[in-house]
Amino acid sequence: MTDYGHALWFGSFVTPAARPPQKPVELAMTSERAGLDLVSFQDHPYQAAFQDTWTLMSYVAARTERIRISGNVLSLPLRPPAVLARAAASLDRLTGGRVEMGIGAGAFWDGIIAMGGRRLAPADAVRALEEAVEVIRGVWATDEPGPLELQGEFYAVAGAKRGPAPAHPIPIRIGAYKPRMLRLTGRIADGWLPSLGYLPAGPASLASMNEQIDEAASAAGRKPTAVTRTLNLSGRFTGGAGGGMFEGTPGDWAEQIADLALQYGVSGFILASDDPADLDLFGHEVAPRARELVRSERTA
Repeated sequence: MTDYGHALWFGSFVTPAARPPQKPVELAMTSERAGLDLVSFQDHPYQAAFQDTWTLMSYVAARTERIRISGNVLSLPLRPPAVLARAAASLDRLTGGRVEMGIGAGAFWDGIIAMGGRRLAPADAVRALEEAVEVIRGVWATDEPGPLELQGEFYAVAGAKRGPAPAHPIPIRIGAYKPRMLRLTGRIADGWLPSLGYLPAGPASLASMNEQIDEAASAAGRKPTAVTRTLNLSGRFTGGAGGGMFEGTPGDWAEQIADLALQYGVSGFILASDDPADLDLFGHEVAPRARELVRSERTA
């Protein structure tokens, strides 16, 4: 049982559908009205049915006032890290500190190649992600002397001027499932961002995967609590008792979320849904009940 003690927060995972173009924007606004803390969008630039994620995030930022905004997760092979760093810092400043970053090493390599990216072997993709995070943080580090110099195996930055600095410390969460990526997450990331549906053994996988992150964090001289745990999830709200994980009443959902928080240390819960009613229930009923359950258990 591992409870890292972090405060719970809740978000939405909205499809960046190109048609109709305003639908994901409206869902983001619904998420804000529902009291959710974050709205996020998947990033597949090779998918013609989707709008460009970064453009959509910027537009959503202008249409909302409070909710935080993130890619979930950004496709690093098609997002040059130095440019991504400036884009994120700029949007964070424009929104008063509402930008967060989920990032991945890459998937769907045929699509990436079709858009001008390059195919990387799994081990190479992990090393490229580590270099990219160093570049991103280096661009943000305006208090460091001199320009940014980094000659990596995959990314080279030769005398890039630093800045602008973001309005707040932008957390970098890594989408990770396999041992190399989990160890990388423990060494350098601010957070871990998997999807429940991709965990090899469902929620039970969280224990061993958390352990790999914690061991890597400790080996790097970090506290395991420095890495927050976030989970993308999906399910179905019903009027009565459900038949499985995230299938039931809002109260059932809240109890299952509380269990994940207290047993596996998950503190961020992001609902993948394009149904306004689901987002409304998640924000107005599930989130406050789950917070209450966790707060009561921790106090006890």
